Amino acid sequence: MRARQPSDYISVRQANFCQAEEYLALCAGNRQDGAVVSFVGLVRDFNQHNQVQTLTLEHYPAMTEKSLKAIVTEARDRWPVSRVRLVHRVGTLNTGEQIVFVGVSSCHRHHAFLACEFIMDQLKTRAPFWKKEQGDTGEHWVQANPQDQQKAQQWHCQ
Repeated sequence: MRARQPSDYISVRQANFCQAEEYLALCAGNRQDGAVVSFVGLVRDFNQHNQVQTLTLEHYPAMTEKSLKAIVTEARDRWPVSRVRLVHRVGTLNTGEQIVFVGVSSCHRHHAFLACEFIMDQLKTRAPFWKKEQGDTGEHWVQANPQDQQKAQQWHCQ
């Protein structure tokens, strides 16, 4: 397994993030790359069970950090990626709030798009975050989404 690159930034925190600041940090001093792709995930206000009011994300820090590093390393092994910036929030979040930022830079857009999508797909299924939704019918733990699992599995066939 390739070691984490000094240009990688992985943060799990309660505090919100600023998309513009994350983008600028990803690009700072980077003159060799021609592509930057980013993704931001938000808390939705509905699911198949109820109207969501808040989402609480819990994690075990050492396990989560190890998992996130492994996902980024795997993306680096697959594509020529220069920089990766990954911020994931935990704690109780309201609908519409940001949960995750994934940013990837590479020489060419194709690799940046693929690596960013791969990281996000793997986060949804491999990163040990436990999610509990609170809504109009009470609260419940969120189960793994079969569509997310199928999408993540498709990467292993490529």
